[in-house]
Amino acid sequence: MPITVNDLSYQYTDAAHSTTALSHVTFTIEEGSFFAIAGHTGSGKTTLVQHLNGLIPCTEGTITVDGHSLADKKERSIARALVGMVFQYPEYQLFAETVFDDIAFGPKNLKLPENDVKERVLKSMELVGLDPEQFREKSPFELSGGEKRRAALAGVLAMQPKYLVLDEPMAGLDPIGRQSILALLERLRSEFGTTIIMISHSMEDIARHATMLLVLDHGQIAYLDRPEIVFEHAEELFRLGLSVPQATYLGMLLKQKGFDVPKSANNAEALARWLKEKIDHA
Repeated sequence: MPITVNDLSYQYTDAAHSTTALSHVTFTIEEGSFFAIAGHTGSGKTTLVQHLNGLIPCTEGTITVDGHSLADKKERSIARALVGMVFQYPEYQLFAETVFDDIAFGPKNLKLPENDVKERVLKSMELVGLDPEQFREKSPFELSGGEKRRAALAGVLAMQPKYLVLDEPMAGLDPIGRQSILALLERLRSEFGTTIIMISHSMEDIARHATMLLVLDHGQIAYLDRPEIVFEHAEELFRLGLSVPQATYLGMLLKQKGFDVPKSANNAEALARWLKEKIDHA
């Protein structure tokens, strides 16, 4: 069963005024998908994903996770267990004396047997590329920036969420680190069926990995479709302060010259394959 968001609205209110963060947002996230969310700063992206596991209460509209309503207290606990949240700069969440203890915090709170906790911790460390023998007894604060991020991600994965929500998970990482995180997300999808929900400003990453793209503009849905369809609206995306993949932009220029560039050629690799086929058959 999917995550369904129906007519969701939300306002931030203080003593002086209120600000609309989300307005009548409706969409579905299918199981096993790679669902990307993009939008300009202040468009409501983070507010939206914090609703998906109840961090922000749903006050207007409804959200269900595998049929469990976040509005119902009993069902909310079931739904929240299905949704893992990785915040921007998750390394700031680290707090325990050792990497092992930090990753084990969530599973221990589930009251799992000690052996099950250990198994989950070691498996999660291996998934994110942290050798248990080398890192389990280290202090999280002795790790490099990239290692801290992996340890924080392992702590979420140890809870074995069905849906993994990530808020700009590649922020501040070098290209190698970015590719490593994206490769891990694809592995989670292919091997474990994890549904990935990711906020990203990188249209290149979205083009390569996302199956659906939701674009927010001032708390409302501007576009919701497959990335290659959304990227056809390049001029409007530019107006919203976003971009399109470089390959998409090059494809637009080629279309202006009369070439029939397919919609699927929206990343560098796909466009290169199409160009090679054109050359080979010329």
